[in-house]
Amino acid sequence: MRDHNGLSFSIGEYERRLRELRERMARRRIDVAIITDPGNLLYLTGYQTTGYSYFQALVVPLEDEPFMVTRRLEETNVWPRTWVEITRPYSDTGDAIETLHHALVEFGLDDQWIGYERNSYFFPAYQQERMLASFDSSNFVDCYGIVEAGRITKSEEELAMMEKAARATEAGMAAGIAAAVPGATENDVAAAVHEAMFRAGGEYPAVAPYIVSGPRCMIGHATWEGRTIQENETVFLEVGGCVRRYHTAMMRTIWTGKPPRVMREAEAIGQEALAEMMHCIRPGVTSAEVDHAARHIISANRLGAELITRAGYSIGIAFPPSWDEGYMLSLKPGDRRPLEPGMTMHLIPWLWGVEGDKLLGISETVVVTETGCRSFFESPERKLFRPGPLAGSAMVQHRAG
Repeated sequence: MRDHNGLSFSIGEYERRLRELRERMARRRIDVAIITDPGNLLYLTGYQTTGYSYFQALVVPLEDEPFMVTRRLEETNVWPRTWVEITRPYSDTGDAIETLHHALVEFGLDDQWIGYERNSYFFPAYQQERMLASFDSSNFVDCYGIVEAGRITKSEEELAMMEKAARATEAGMAAGIAAAVPGATENDVAAAVHEAMFRAGGEYPAVAPYIVSGPRCMIGHATWEGRTIQENETVFLEVGGCVRRYHTAMMRTIWTGKPPRVMREAEAIGQEALAEMMHCIRPGVTSAEVDHAARHIISANRLGAELITRAGYSIGIAFPPSWDEGYMLSLKPGDRRPLEPGMTMHLIPWLWGVEGDKLLGISETVVVTETGCRSFFESPERKLFRPGPLAGSAMVQHRAG
């Protein structure tokens, strides 16, 4: 047995996650689970690689030792980063599904009830069809979501990791606000954000920060393209810090000049909507109720603005192309799922289309507690910023002690 010094969490944390997965498997009468989602692999083992476009799987029998099937190059991530002791790699000229088939036969699992993640992004249909066609006696069932049922609430160790990610988020945002002066380019702001995040201990995020200015702010999910920032316009920043693939995210908005009345009104509405969401959140409240807390405030505005998206989403483990866990939980109309302690969410009550051509975004990443919620961020400033070093300096001040 090798040491576990390279693990992101205690070995007891991983043992708990595996045990709870097996309990869910037993309730669903699944003998073997084939886990292929990159986030789920990280959650269960600590395994991560940027090479997840190649087939990779953790095979979890109900009782016997789990093992991994990976590309041979990616196998080098197993030994230093995970607790897994058994691997069955395939070469670049080999066949991943054939290797999986042979391994299941080798360990006497080929005639069991086998669950697989049918909706996993990186387990494409043609590979699933080949897997299903490779066995004569197995019974395959879709177990998509069986790992996410554990991931949706974070443990104390996970929350501590997200606190580290929050420090990177705050540092990146403060640097971005300071850099977003008239005459600078969006690329200048992006460079400042990235340098600050990484110097604060952050790693590459699942999504590059969203950094847009002027009329480009109205383009959904756009980011820097070299535009020069002008006087008296909006600069919008959405920054997601990451540590060990755990993320927190934050939106802030800058006005490069003296803010006009309409932007001050938008600021007040955004602040009210965010405060109302945070006041509403507590165990037992539904996703739809939290969404309504923001939506009814924003919908009453007379600025022409809308909340055109969900009001928030689960956030935590993520790989490109997205930093959110919204497929697990989104705050949106009609969603009746009750909140639970340990759920972590990015709250985004943003105003799109202020006077038709501007926006206001102020967001927060929070964790549901036993009595309400708390933010991961140490800065109290949820406002419309002016650019420059003094504007963002409070973002990086930590609590006394």
